[in-house]
Amino acid sequence: MEYKAPSSIDEAVMLLAQANGKAHVLAGGTDLLVQIRAGFTKPTLVVDVKNILELRTISVADDGVCIGAAVTGAELGEHDAVKAAWPGLVEATELIGSTQIQGRASLGGNLCNASPAADTVPALVAASAICLIAGPNGQREAPVEQIVTGPGQTSLKNSEFVVQFQLPKKLPRSADAYLRFIPRTEMDIAVVGAGVNLTLDKKGICQQARVALGAVAPTVLLVEAGAKALIGSTLDDAALDKLRAAASAACNPIDDKRGTVEFRVDVAGVLAKRAALIAKQRAEMN
Repeated sequence: MEYKAPSSIDEAVMLLAQANGKAHVLAGGTDLLVQIRAGFTKPTLVVDVKNILELRTISVADDGVCIGAAVTGAELGEHDAVKAAWPGLVEATELIGSTQIQGRASLGGNLCNASPAADTVPALVAASAICLIAGPNGQREAPVEQIVTGPGQTSLKNSEFVVQFQLPKKLPRSADAYLRFIPRTEMDIAVVGAGVNLTLDKKGICQQARVALGAVAPTVLLVEAGAKALIGSTLDDAALDKLRAAASAACNPIDDKRGTVEFRVDVAGVLAKRAALIAKQRAEMN
């Protein structure tokens, strides 16, 4: 196995193209190194992208926030502007692993590992995040929800990798929130995760909403019926009950040692409702 640490996007693309699908990108390594040690994957080449400036930068502008795909959870959690604009996304990122893991784990790695239970992905989907993707034909954009196609599978071509995440400008009286359920108090994998992002008008009526669920289907779900339940309401009990029902109805989970189908379906509705209330409270303060 070879290891390369390119210093530019073009060099990384070239290395990936030459490997003909036998290379793996290392953004943080907290999943990849475990998989290699366990023998689950045997790449002929590991391409470490942490030396590429564009992947290590956070920029805040009038039109939104750009977060490099290799920015660590620790760096994101210490960035005051991102925490103020997207607290739900930062919350989701800070749930990944221990303090040591936070110093390595990245948004790009968490997405492209393609686990249905990834914490940051529901938060990114709720935030309408767009991926900037580099490849032999240049760069392209795609919504986060189009990247993962199944457990361990993505829509990225062999010579493509995610460069950054683009989050839109935060509108007035808007906010997001992310919640998950785990069996332990910390450092566990989500049994269910729920992200909600919404915008209120001056009267407290929801004008826009996005609801996303993790760990309840092969890929993260964008629950349009859940958003529809909130839009036009003040998030009163009736609207929240509709959200809960829509979230539960969208689920297509599995039974495993961490939770049954019935449990996940029920918890998905509960977490979506709670996350919506937190997002509402934050939006009212903006």
